[in-house]
Amino acid sequence: MQVVFELRCPISADLGFIRDLIRMHGHHSGLRDPRLDNLVLAVNEAVTNVLDHAGTAGLITARTTSESVTVEILDTAGRLTHGHLAAAHEIDGTATHGYGLWVIQRLCDVVHLEQTGHGSRLSLEMRRHSPRRIRPVKPFRTAALLSHL
Repeated sequence: MQVVFELRCPISADLGFIRDLIRMHGHHSGLRDPRLDNLVLAVNEAVTNVLDHAGTAGLITARTTSESVTVEILDTAGRLTHGHLAAAHEIDGTATHGYGLWVIQRLCDVVHLEQTGHGSRLSLEMRRHSPRRIRPVKPFRTAALLSHL
């Protein structure tokens, strides 16, 4: 798996700029809607989590291979844990927060978390072609989710 194209940028509060960069990278890499929109939204949620919960510096790295686009979000505070990802599967539809990781895990083909010497690295992979699978979703009150977005 050879890297065809790579983008790096620091995490900043300018989420519109980050979304634009990820959209351009994904489009250049051959992703199209709705998969491109899904990747942009997932990255936006991950970066928002870094800004809201870690409050520290971080780095976004987007890589393209012949099979997929992977975006890594490095949170230098290292506060994101596997427990957070697991808890997002059991989301309460009446909660006022906690939807970001839930959304990320449903939009991306692969979500991987690694604790490194530099912090928490969340990898979001979107394959160029949609896999033929349906992810089970636990039902909850949609109105509660929509009122918090």
